Amino acid sequence: MDIIEKALNEGRSSLSEHEAALLLASYGIPTARQLLVRDRAELAATLKTIGYPLVLKGCSPAISHKTERNLVRLDVRTEEEAVTAYEEIAAAIDGDGAGVLVQEMVKGGRELVVGLTRDPQFGPCVMFGLGGIFTEILKDVAFRLAPLEKVDAMDMMRDIQGHKILDAVRGMEEVDREALATILINVGKIGVENERIKEIDINPLVIRGKDPVAVDALIVLD
Repeated sequence: MDIIEKALNEGRSSLSEHEAALLLASYGIPTARQLLVRDRAELAATLKTIGYPLVLKGCSPAISHKTERNLVRLDVRTEEEAVTAYEEIAAAIDGDGAGVLVQEMVKGGRELVVGLTRDPQFGPCVMFGLGGIFTEILKDVAFRLAPLEKVDAMDMMRDIQGHKILDAVRGMEEVDREALATILINVGKIGVENERIKEIDINPLVIRGKDPVAVDALIVLD
């Protein structure tokens, strides 16, 4: 992939969030609509393209923990709020490739995590589980070796203790398991086809209605 080669040629060990989203989208993984902005003129055009509400984030290959650095603004609803958020974030980041990611705000009552790790012995392994703040707290995840078949993906969904979160519950629709299975299969495909990818972390994968959408992603290179 050109994105990976470019990063490696620049001596980087990870992709920016925007680059990660582009890579995921190239494999058919649904991602939140987003554009990378580097000046006020681009911001004005982007606001009209994506619409409100928005999320603004600092975006750079060197930034992996945006929230801890106060580089995220949620539920931005007006141009005035967007300009203020952009200026605050832009002032706090610097370096080559840095910009502000303007992203549609994806709302959903359920958050999942999908990832990939490269085991030295077994190769790429796909991970699935509860996402958001529950990923580290509950550690409710399942793993399978890539490449995955559809039956493997479906088994992973049943393997986690919180599997009922995928059902119709409290007025929320049943999650589209076919779409979720495709995401798991394609994450495994990314690992199989790109040996220089060491780790993928899609967290959260938000369920909007019944549809899974990747909202944030980290891709680490070897």
